[in-house]
Amino acid sequence: PFFTVAELVEMHNDAKAGAPSGTALATAQRIGAAAPEQRRTVDGVPSPPGALGAEVAGVRVHSVRLPGMVAHQEVLFGAPGETLTIRHNTTDRAAFVPAVLLAVRRVATLDDPVSVGLDRLLGL
Repeated sequence: PFFTVAELVEMHNDAKAGAPSGTALATAQRIGAAAPEQRRTVDGVPSPPGALGAEVAGVRVHSVRLPGMVAHQEVLFGAPGETLTIRHNTTDRAAFVPAVLLAVRRVATLDDPVSVGLDRLLGL
């Protein structure tokens, strides 16, 4: 009744500094905290090393940097006989504006204005 393994693929433009993205790291850490035992079996050793992604909190994270991309994240869950994929695509930076405006308007109401993500602003 649950998925035993998760992996992330995050994709950004080729000018983005750093990999994986902060969003992918945070997502992997949350998944790893909720499901600390990833039941994964892979025969053999990947060649070249790193071909199966970097491990973050037990979750494999794959990074792609290509021209023409803005920001994309895909979370793949797997269990014997089934998979579930959740994907978010940002195709225009204008999509970030509503969240930036929310943060600007609400930052003065926070007890601690230093925050990562919108969770507190959205009441999550």
